[in-house]
Amino acid sequence: QVQLVESGGGLVQAGGSLRLSCAASGSTFRNMGWYRQAPGKQRELVATISPGGSTNYADSVKGRFAISRDNAKNTVYLQMNSLKPEDTAVYYCNAYNSPFDIYWGQGTQVTVSS
Repeated sequence: QVQLVESGGGLVQAGGSLRLSCAASGSTFRNMGWYRQAPGKQRELVATISPGGSTNYADSVKGRFAISRDNAKNTVYLQMNSLKPEDTAVYYCNAYNSPFDIYWGQGTQVTVSS
């Protein structure tokens, strides 16, 4: 059974930093990543990373967020710096092997106060 367990969310002031972690179990995955959903908005991509370390970022987080993964631990991380109030959302871990083999974590709340 595949599980994605996220941790590291919380409340931080604007300009601060948080680090999210997502530990996967039950399988290994091709791409892993983070998505977020703010109240009243659609879920959007934040960042993804391939097994070899190739990364992709939303324009809104480029230069502020960094995604990384530890393949030995089957864990993906999201380092978030210079946080803004508009980064407030529920952040979801995503693990992808194919369009028919996609998994999501339960979500972790990130709140950035102004």
